[in-house]
Amino acid sequence: MNKSIFFLTLVLTSLLSLSFTNNDNYSLTINVNSLRNSDGKVLFLLYNEDKTIPDKHRTKYYKQLSATIVSETATITFDNLPQGKYAVNIIHDENNNGEIDMGFIFPKEGIGFSNFKKLNIINRPSFSKASFDLNTDLSIKVKTIYM
Repeated sequence: MNKSIFFLTLVLTSLLSLSFTNNDNYSLTINVNSLRNSDGKVLFLLYNEDKTIPDKHRTKYYKQLSATIVSETATITFDNLPQGKYAVNIIHDENNNGEIDMGFIFPKEGIGFSNFKKLNIINRPSFSKASFDLNTDLSIKVKTIYM
């Protein structure tokens, strides 16, 4: 009898611990609209660590995807992301060369960051400013900024 109770307790404890373990992964859908044209593609860079933004040479990102543009809009979904803090950078790669074309100081092509509506010398992007918590499936919009 005692062995049966011990075994039952062991099984119930194991089941309860499994139900409280969060091994869930989430999806993040990013929508970019109001692009100035449908030329090229949109690059989506996902970051998950502090001090990774700014990323001038695009080497510090966690994941990168690209999407075709339809009617000045592009949407992409990152699947199977663990819970955590993330930030998004988008680039409207109008000439499809895979990089951000720069003018004297500012980019010639559209860029954007999560949580940013405008950019300037004073309002510069950083991971802490652009980041958000991902703990459920989430859909966000990122504004494209042309300078």
